[in-house]
Amino acid sequence: MRYLPLTEVDRRAMLARIGVPSIESLYRDVPEFARLAEPVELPAHLGELGVEREIGALAAKNIGCASVPSFLGAGAYRHHVPAAVDHLIQRGEFLTSYTPYQPEITQGTLQYLFEFQTQICLITGMEVANASMYDGATATAEAVMMANRVTRRKRAVLSGNLHPHYREVTETHARFLDFHLALGAPDPAGAEDLISRIDADTSCVVVQNPDFFGNLRDWRALGEACHKAGALLIVVVTEPVSLGLVEPPGAMGADIVTAEGQPIGNALTFGGPYVGLFAAREKYVRQMPGRLVGETLDADGKRGWVLTLSTREQHIRREKATSNICTNSGLCALAFTIHLTLLGEAGFTRLAEINHRTAVGLAERLGALPGCRVVNASFFNEFTLVLPKPAAEVVEALAKRRILAGVPVSRLHPNRPELANHLLVAVTECASESDQDALVAGLKETVHG
Repeated sequence: MRYLPLTEVDRRAMLARIGVPSIESLYRDVPEFARLAEPVELPAHLGELGVEREIGALAAKNIGCASVPSFLGAGAYRHHVPAAVDHLIQRGEFLTSYTPYQPEITQGTLQYLFEFQTQICLITGMEVANASMYDGATATAEAVMMANRVTRRKRAVLSGNLHPHYREVTETHARFLDFHLALGAPDPAGAEDLISRIDADTSCVVVQNPDFFGNLRDWRALGEACHKAGALLIVVVTEPVSLGLVEPPGAMGADIVTAEGQPIGNALTFGGPYVGLFAAREKYVRQMPGRLVGETLDADGKRGWVLTLSTREQHIRREKATSNICTNSGLCALAFTIHLTLLGEAGFTRLAEINHRTAVGLAERLGALPGCRVVNASFFNEFTLVLPKPAAEVVEALAKRRILAGVPVSRLHPNRPELANHLLVAVTECASESDQDALVAGLKETVHG
């Protein structure tokens, strides 16, 4: 239930039923030193109307991305989501369904997950995809563990330009599952040499494209070096809209591709829920985490869908499981699939072109400001701008003017003082000309005012 409707009479009746005199007596086994001497300092309870007013006042302190010029990115991107997406996913048959524990009677769920997998394969250039994961970060950690199983090695090389959150999630898994990570240093120019770090113990190399700083790179040579050494190449994509224009990881020799699906069909929603994308070469399919939906024919010869592989510990013996992910981002996956279906191949490419063209135009204007410099030789819709003063100060100053200028690199790399003046600027189709004008004017005044 949404509320706790118990009255004092209800509480006394419950206590009498279980044979204790008071609520306090329920805690008699908790040591005295572990108990609070007085109640937690929180506001007194309110009626429903009072709570709505209180929460509304707190919410009003936030600056929403949709209400002001916003150039936030760094792994979560605001794109226009057609109204049809929200309308369709709120239909009862979609909104209330969950993971297919009895797959043979959830044909509708299996069908859209099959379509979801197909779309991932098409945009990543890979051969097989699974039926959704939590988010891009956990999918990346799962990819490294999969590479360890495939190669029977336990050393993963992580690019310094991998998103810090993705690196940290992978580090957490490594700490408890006893595998080694060779971590690179962040390089805003994107000139990192990863081939020299591959050795006979390397299970995989993890790179991002576009990387954390927005750089685009061709990873073919790295892929060849990985394969020559018996390692796998894992390519991470935090902005899947880029795949409408940028050559897909599969064409660069990637063995596993992970991505964050949020930018397609899903709102920012303060950080979640999101949906992870996961694709691989077909020869590794039995080591993939999660589940895989396949197409079949029923007894009458009609087309149908089944859980072809179910490698989660819910479905098979725990020691045989390739993943402990025990839920499904199904509704987010459906939103992704509906949005991409509405766009179609031509619309997806057109959306990517708009993003890139708009970002290039704004980068030229910002790079022309005195003391400002764009570090990227190439990028998609996000680039790194070096300012003549700390980026965090500039962002805070512009936020007071209701302009969300971007993400200071120092927020995600706090121990790198050499990156203090670096600002990540993301430009999507949602950034209007007036929004861009506001950012250019705001930066000019804030940096040199």
